[in-house]
Amino acid sequence: MMKETVTKDKEKNLQLVMSIIVDAGNAKALAVKAIKEAKIGNQDTAQATLRKARDVLTDAHNAQTEMLMQEAQENYDVVTLLTVHSQDHLMTAITYCDLAADFIDIYNKLNKF
Repeated sequence: MMKETVTKDKEKNLQLVMSIIVDAGNAKALAVKAIKEAKIGNQDTAQATLRKARDVLTDAHNAQTEMLMQEAQENYDVVTLLTVHSQDHLMTAITYCDLAADFIDIYNKLNKF
């Protein structure tokens, strides 16, 4: 019975880690797309794409929060390279979304000239 619980916990952790990687990767890709849309003057599309990126980023952040809650309850697994990789993806996606907002503003100002 105990081994079954450990296996389920590991599976849940792996699902959370993979969710972070996938969602963070998708958020980053959307942020890059938003920048490209702003660059060619499609401000409405850029803003909408960035909103979608932030929504997907929220999904990744929620998975991370779940992992943090488990750890706070002393229910955690050994930190693996895959877990570290997921955190790297999340941090990069957050940075891209933040920078995309600035790029959109800058391109909006440049496109008005």
